[in-house]
Amino acid sequence: MAQLTPGDLAPDFTLESDDGPDLTLSTLRPLKVILYAYPAAGTPGCSLEARDFRDFYASFEAAGYAIVGLSPDTPEAIAAFSEELELPFTLVADPDHKVLDQYGAWGAKTVFGRQTIGVIRSTFVIGADGRIESAEYGVKAPGHVERLAEELGLNLT
Repeated sequence: MAQLTPGDLAPDFTLESDDGPDLTLSTLRPLKVILYAYPAAGTPGCSLEARDFRDFYASFEAAGYAIVGLSPDTPEAIAAFSEELELPFTLVADPDHKVLDQYGAWGAKTVFGRQTIGVIRSTFVIGADGRIESAEYGVKAPGHVERLAEELGLNLT
């Protein structure tokens, strides 16, 4: 699937969440949404990224953003991951990677010098109108959340 660019309508979806009920993206409006795609719950980079979103959550929330993590993990895996890290935001499960495909976050990537197919770590800022404001692909977990917060002009507390 092609990658999304600013101005594109964010594909709507309904997926099972870590806390039980399904989440439909469009129900989060009029909030802005930060949707981040990560490869696998419990891995070092994904844990780092989730903790960073957790640690800066108050700043994002105060600025009117909802945060949603998206992975191909099972609902059980994301629930355990969320509980372990005490995440204050929602994780959704996309085990058949249909939504990841729609966002252009599933495809070829290089991991430790090997070509593989999987989640391309990505972050999407979705405006209250449901349009993509920013789409970043191939992000690196260390420092990413802090840089994103600064780009959005958030006061980090």
